[in-house]
Amino acid sequence: MLPKINQTLFIQPFAPSEPDPGLAPTLRSRLADMDESSLHLEIPLDERAGRLRRLEVGEGLSLTYFTSEGVRHQFVTEVVGFRRETVPLVTVRKPSPEEITREQRRNFLRVEAQLELAVRLGDRLRFTALTEDVGGGGLSFRCDRKWPLTPNTAANCWLLLSYRDGSVSHAQFEGEVVRVVPAEPHHLVVMMRFKDIQDNDQQKIIRYCFERQLDMRKD
Repeated sequence: MLPKINQTLFIQPFAPSEPDPGLAPTLRSRLADMDESSLHLEIPLDERAGRLRRLEVGEGLSLTYFTSEGVRHQFVTEVVGFRRETVPLVTVRKPSPEEITREQRRNFLRVEAQLELAVRLGDRLRFTALTEDVGGGGLSFRCDRKWPLTPNTAANCWLLLSYRDGSVSHAQFEGEVVRVVPAEPHHLVVMMRFKDIQDNDQQKIIRYCFERQLDMRKD
C-alpha cells in the first residue's frame, strides 16, 4: 500500500554506493502528489538541525510511513528530480508493490510518555490527566479516583503533543475505557482505546511515537 496524499513520511538518506541508512539523521516530509511513476514530496525537514535538508538527484532514501491501522511500511527509493512550483517539491521514484516491506503485526508502536490530556465526560465533567504511555491505537493515563471511569465509558479527549523540533500540536479523539486499575495513593490508571479519531490526528500521535522511539534508542 502506497502512502496517501498529505501523509507524513520519515526519511533517512544514504549514499547510492552504501545502501544502508545507518546513523543518518531522520528527516520528516509529507507526500504532496503522485503520478504513475513518481512520488512528489515536500522538502524534508531535519528537525534536529531545525532546517530544511537539500537533497540531490541520485541520492538514495529509505522512507517509512504508517497506515491508519498502525502497520509500518518501508521502501527504498532515490531522488529523480524536482518540481518548481509555489511550494518546491522533491520527486522520487515510485516503488512497485513488491518493493514495499510491511510489518506483519497489526499493532501500533506504543511508547512511555507523560503528556497532558484533557478529558470530558458527558456535558459537564472535565478534568486533566497525565498519560503513562501513548500509541497510535490508544493510551493509558493516571487520574484521581473521584472520576466515574469504568470499562466502556466514552470520553472526548484532547492530547497535547510536543515534537523534537519544539513545535506543539493537539490531537482530538473519542476514547473508550478498556480497563481501570486502582493505583496508590488515590489514583486510577485508565487504559483507553481510540474509538473515533481523524486520520490526521492519528498521524500526529504516530509521528510523536516514532520520534520518541528514536530518542530512546539514542539514550
